Amino acid sequence: MRFAAIADIHGNCEALDAVLLDIGAQGIPTNAIVNLGDCFSGPLDAARTAELLMSLDLVTVRGNHDRYLVEQDRAGMHVTDAAAYDQLSPEHLAWLETLPVSTVWHEDVYLCHATPGSDTVYWLEAVTPEGVVHQRPLAEIEGLAQGVTQSLILCGHTHLPRAVRLSDGRLIVNPGSVSCPAYEDDQPVPHRVEAGTPLATYAILETSGTDWTVTFRLVPYDHMSQSRLAAEGGRPEWAAGLATGWLG
Repeated sequence: MRFAAIADIHGNCEALDAVLLDIGAQGIPTNAIVNLGDCFSGPLDAARTAELLMSLDLVTVRGNHDRYLVEQDRAGMHVTDAAAYDQLSPEHLAWLETLPVSTVWHEDVYLCHATPGSDTVYWLEAVTPEGVVHQRPLAEIEGLAQGVTQSLILCGHTHLPRAVRLSDGRLIVNPGSVSCPAYEDDQPVPHRVEAGTPLATYAILETSGTDWTVTFRLVPYDHMSQSRLAAEGGRPEWAAGLATGWLG
């Protein structure tokens, strides 16, 4: 089996287009792409992203920002979600409501956005009380994987490409973010996540037996057009992240 995993598009259709072209150039068909959620939220092009994703009909799980778009009132939304909500049609929101929080694909691949138990908890990373993001200890990673029996586990949420082999041989992979390489969050404490590159990121997964091979692909695209779009929308931190992969 050989397929591609994408995650955290965040309304960046320019980046998604480039990733889809690269996936096709690797000989992977559209029906062999899985999407780990957080599809639309951001100050970019949510509506065009929605039209494209709905037409592709990818296996997709729901991210925390997807959930916010359908569960929260517009007045109470964070500005990142509100910017996308104002672009989306009722049909787009109805599509989000159909997405599962997790799923099993081809019997041996487990898909979720963040962790099996939460769409907001970092799985492969942790944050110190001082706001430093670091790799989570293996014992904690394995604790979050209890009950998942599949040999390959895919998650997103942190926007950082990473693979961790568990002591029993299972592999957890975060393909990185198609669109948003740097962001700030205030949970569990204020912190920054910065990939350090503006390139669109995804992963190719392949197995010919019991072992999985992972290839991370970093794809160039017109990221400065999206940086300018974020700046025009009054989001300088998004503009910086899209331009450089850093928040400055």
